[in-house]
This record gives sequence, C-alpha cells and structure tokens, in this order.
Amino acid sequence: MKFLVSMLFCFFLVTAEADLVKMQWNENRQLTWNDFQGEPNRGDDFVASTNSGISFSFSYQTRNGKMTMDYEVLCNFYPELSWYKPDLVTPYILKHEQTHFDISELFARKLRKAMAETTFSNNPKEEVNALYEVIEKARQAMQNKYDEESEHSKNKTAELQWREFVAQELQAYDRWKS
Repeated sequence: MKFLVSMLFCFFLVTAEADLVKMQWNENRQLTWNDFQGEPNRGDDFVASTNSGISFSFSYQTRNGKMTMDYEVLCNFYPELSWYKPDLVTPYILKHEQTHFDISELFARKLRKAMAETTFSNNPKEEVNALYEVIEKARQAMQNKYDEESEHSKNKTAELQWREFVAQELQAYDRWKS
C-alpha cells in the first residue's frame, strides 16, 4: 500500500504556490535585480525585499511492516513577491538580499539533514510536519536576527560578519545541498 503525502510550505505566501513563479536556490547563480519583479511598497522604509522559503514534499510506503520514505526539500525565491526601489539600491544591498536567500537555503539543508536522520513511525505525517515547523521557526528567527543585527544592511561590520557566518554554515551543511 502506498501513501502519497505532499506538504508545501512557503514564507509569506497568500496565494497557492502552484500559481507562483519560483526560482530554486543555485550555488552557481546569484540573484540579480532583474529577479525582483514585485511592486515596491513605497511606504516601507526598506529599499528591497526578498521573499524566499522552503517547500517540501514526501511520500512513504509501508511494506511488510517496514516504512520507507522519499522526500524533496527545495529553497525557493519568489520573484513576483520580491521587490526593490531602483533609485535607492546598490550592489551592496543586492548582496544583503542574496544573504536572505542563502539563509533560506541553509535551513532547507537543515531540514534535509533532519529528514535523513530521523526514524519516523509508520504514519509520519504529523512527525514530518512537526520537524518542518521547528526548522521553519528557526529560519524565520535567523532572518529576523540578521536584519536586526545588520540593521537591514546599514551596519556594514555586522553585515559582513553575517555574510561570512552564513557562507560558513552553508559549507558546514554542504553534504545536504540538493
């Protein structure tokens, strides 16, 4: 008997994910301002906003009392939900936005690792969802801490420390990249 369970979760989505254009994280491709296709919120103090998050799907099969699971975890950037104010941005700001995307990739890797290392019951749906919730909460907390400590990129020392930290963490979780 085969059960297919698909769960898709994304940061700040109000529309069905299937309707959204998305771009998967790729270590060989950095964001460009052309990727940011959303309308800027002129009332915001920010000059750019990156909308990224983690999506996953999994299926499992129980045969002779033994459960096997397949899963896929993706880190996505949502161009139509990401925006910038062209007259106010710089390459430095673009790197700040890239780091937000990189943080989401870091947590996609952490979720892949957790999925691989967890022994699930024969009905893993709730367990997988709980695992995702823990990882997603930590991802959001790191995104907020990054903006807070870097003052949304205004604190250049903190900004550079964060970039280095995220790069080191991505390297530490290199085994778990897709």
